[in-house]
Amino acid sequence: MVRTSLIILTRNEVSGMKAMLSRIPFTTVDEYFLVDYRSTDGTVELARKHKIPVVAQRHPGRAEAFRIAADNARGNYLIFFSPDGNEDPSDIPKIIRLLKKGNDLVIASRFLPGSRNEEDGQTFKWRAWANMGFTLLANLLFNRGRPYVTDSINGYRGITKSAFGKLGLDAQGFAVEFQMTIRAMKAELAITEFPTLEGPRIGGQSTSYAVPTGLKFVYYFLREIFIGV
Repeated sequence: MVRTSLIILTRNEVSGMKAMLSRIPFTTVDEYFLVDYRSTDGTVELARKHKIPVVAQRHPGRAEAFRIAADNARGNYLIFFSPDGNEDPSDIPKIIRLLKKGNDLVIASRFLPGSRNEEDGQTFKWRAWANMGFTLLANLLFNRGRPYVTDSINGYRGITKSAFGKLGLDAQGFAVEFQMTIRAMKAELAITEFPTLEGPRIGGQSTSYAVPTGLKFVYYFLREIFIGV
C-alpha cells in the first residue's frame, strides 16, 4: 500500500541533486519521483541513473508541477521537495509524522523559533519581510481562530491528497503555495508548522523574481477576498 509520495521538483538542478541525493531519506517514503520541466543540464539523466522515476512537465510553472505531482502520486500524503539547497531533506520524516497525526497541511516554517531564513544576517530582508506581510494579511482575513500560520508561502510542505483535491488550486507559478495556505484556512483544515533551517542555494537559478511574483501574490490574495468562503 502506497501511503507517502515524495515529489522532487526540478528544473536544471543537477548541482543540487548531486549534493542532495545521499541526504534524501528515500527509505522513509513509499514512492518517489521527479517532476521535471525541460532540464538541459543533466538533471533527468542523473535521476534515471539512480533509478528515480521522472515525470515530464510540458508547461512551465511551479503550480503546474504541483498539479502534475498530485495527478501522478499514488500516496495519501504528498511531500513536495526542491533539491536546490534551501530545503533540508532531514525534515521529510518530520512532515510525514505530522501528516500521519491527522494534519491536512504541514508547512516547514522559516519564521518559527529555532528556524533559520536564508536572509538571516542580512540588513535588508526583502523576501522575508514580504512573506511576513502577506502571511499577516492571510491570517487576519482568513484564519478563523486557528493557530497563527507563520510561513504561508514556503513551498516546502506536505499535504494529504484528499485535501489537495478539495482546495481546487488554480493559481499560477509560485503563488500556488500562498493560495493553498489561504484556501486551507478558508476550509478550516488542520494546518501545522515546524521550524526548518533554510540553507544557501546550490547551483541553478531561482525563477521566483521578486516584483512579478509579488504582484501575483497581490492578485490572488485579492481574488480570494472576492471569491469569499
